[in-house]
Amino acid sequence: MPGNKDEKNFPTFKCDELTSGVLTADTPKNFFDKIIINSFSIICFSTTFLLTVIICAAAFFRYILEGDLTGYEEWVKIFAFWLYFAAAAIGAYNRTHVSADLVQAYVPDGRLKDFLVFLKDVITVGVCLLFTWYGLKFFEFGFMGPLGSFMDPLGPRIAIPTTNVWRIPLWAGYLPVFLGLIFMAYYFTRDLFMSTRTLLLGRRNK
Repeated sequence: MPGNKDEKNFPTFKCDELTSGVLTADTPKNFFDKIIINSFSIICFSTTFLLTVIICAAAFFRYILEGDLTGYEEWVKIFAFWLYFAAAAIGAYNRTHVSADLVQAYVPDGRLKDFLVFLKDVITVGVCLLFTWYGLKFFEFGFMGPLGSFMDPLGPRIAIPTTNVWRIPLWAGYLPVFLGLIFMAYYFTRDLFMSTRTLLLGRRNK
């Protein structure tokens, strides 16, 4: 309530503090980030357009022509994976992944806050690296076959797993999972490096 003597205990934020790094996307500054983020942005735009076209075509075939667009789900799954994980990598770069970061909101600046942010980044990197490992195994299964012998020159030739209708290699849908997790881990590691430096050296005075 206005005038309450306890209102000073509630955290206050300036408008630029709320929007900085949360509602706005950072423009890549170095050459590597420009290539990665711009490439993923193109992938997101292209796959969004293709998904819209395919789903609208499927709806047209089903409800207007009373037919069926055979196997469209296979393309939708592949494009969706590329869209989701490309966008996830961009979100990791911009630090815009959905989170309930109570530390930033309620813990005052100081060593405790720096340590909690550091701990959060350590856990985030650890979990992301674990899923990156699973993403690699996921991709290897789609690329080398169920027995993992596709790359073995002495082993039997096992056909690469494909989809049922269009015979699309499964690795085409597994690759974006692996790539997206790699770059998520990369940018989460960047955040861990920054929080480690802040914890050890302290915050710079603005």
